[in-house]
Amino acid sequence: MTAVAGKKTMTMVAAINDALNIALTQDPAVHIFGEDVGVMGGVFRATDGLQARHGVARVFDTPLAEASIVGMGIGMGLAGLKPVAEIQFAGFLYPALDQILSHLGRYRHRTRSRYHLPMVVRAPYGGGVHTPEQHADSPEAILAHTPGVKVVIPSTPADAKGLLLAAIADPDPVFFFEAIKLYRSVKEEVQEGHYTLPIGKARIVTPGDDVTVVCYGGMVEVATRAAEAARQAGIGVEVIDLRSLVPLDTDTILSSVEKTGRVVIVSEAPRTSGFHSEIAAIIVEEAIEFLHAPVVRVTGFDAPYPPFTAIEDVYRPNPVRVAKAIRQVMAY
Repeated sequence: MTAVAGKKTMTMVAAINDALNIALTQDPAVHIFGEDVGVMGGVFRATDGLQARHGVARVFDTPLAEASIVGMGIGMGLAGLKPVAEIQFAGFLYPALDQILSHLGRYRHRTRSRYHLPMVVRAPYGGGVHTPEQHADSPEAILAHTPGVKVVIPSTPADAKGLLLAAIADPDPVFFFEAIKLYRSVKEEVQEGHYTLPIGKARIVTPGDDVTVVCYGGMVEVATRAAEAARQAGIGVEVIDLRSLVPLDTDTILSSVEKTGRVVIVSEAPRTSGFHSEIAAIIVEEAIEFLHAPVVRVTGFDAPYPPFTAIEDVYRPNPVRVAKAIRQVMAY
């Protein structure tokens, strides 16, 4: 991490805004665009004030057309610019899947590395704030299954800033998912100025010797609360915040599993074929001899995310469900 002088208390959305402002200031190739990101400053105000500071040519609104947003970004990246596109909600990403699957992740391979495509696609994802339909989806497994792209999901303001600046500097396309629940519910001291964090390095949130809990994004807060309850019952829980799914820090995961022998994986995405299943498969393939209990997944359900209502509190994993899974692997 690059050392800087001071720190400032920020929410995650403020840290993201700060990172984007720094990138625009330092690199004229950076351009930001998407639905309502300019005049309005984004639906969550992540781009608030950026158009006024940097001009309409650098920060501009687009039509409500996700395929066009990603397609335009591909052209900009190939032309030597550094596009940062915002998809207003991750659940709106699906119309752009042809651009993503057929083009975005393939240019390095297609041109035998003669061309890179430095593009960042930001999108709020996940639930916890009672949003309408398609405003709380967690489609990260679709992107993780797309060769040629990286998938980054921060859980703290400091990580959001450092990882976003690293993603903008990356020569390859990066999907940057931001947990809606964490935008303003978490504050911490964030280093001022420019710094980056390595993409592909997990963070151990709490150390422990009895159970490994693997999570990311909005589920880190949930897992940490469950771990605290388990510690009060005498169970040492090691919470691992992945930070990025692609590349995945398997070394940190496997090292923890070798120590604890018990694993709980937490994700708010639907259960079947989620990225949580990929993590479980890796653990079984690489560390089965260390396991004292089957791997347990705490996830969403195989149904569309429920809109608006209190049913969301049943769908979305909570500390009680995670604590129950911790007790389950301990009792096996």
